[in-house]
Amino acid sequence: MRLIATIATAALATATSAHAAEPALEFAFEETVTLDADVTVGQTSLGTRNIVPITGGTFEGPGIRGTIMGGGWDWQSRRADGCLQIKADYMLRTDDGGVINVVNTGVSCRAKDPKAVVRTHPVFEAPQGKYDWLSQGCFIGTLDPVSLPGGKRAVRIRFYRVS
Repeated sequence: MRLIATIATAALATATSAHAAEPALEFAFEETVTLDADVTVGQTSLGTRNIVPITGGTFEGPGIRGTIMGGGWDWQSRRADGCLQIKADYMLRTDDGGVINVVNTGVSCRAKDPKAVVRTHPVFEAPQGKYDWLSQGCFIGTLDPVSLPGGKRAVRIRFYRVS
């Protein structure tokens, strides 16, 4: 009985110390995503829908840089509480030719509170090799509108790896 109690205590101590580490954030990269005019879909059973075409942009961070490929989209739904449920799906092309899919989801309540912070949860699908760390990690993002020369619409997204 004493042996079982000793083993249980050791297992509990190991589990507690393994789970005691608080998550930390490490900057991964920043995007400037250019956008086209909204396409209004209208009312659906899930809310008022809107599509924002993604036309391009750039990204850069430690060990990664490139362009955002045109043809992606941000599928938005205006919820009953006035917030936007967002889901963007687009591709990155690294400066060395890698193509990475990004599916970035989140909620924006800026229509209700212009100072509200928009957090996102990106999931990356990267080719095996140099960019595996994107497919294997957990990330969060921040999203802010930016003004570009010529009045072109864009958002700045900063991604952080959770460790």
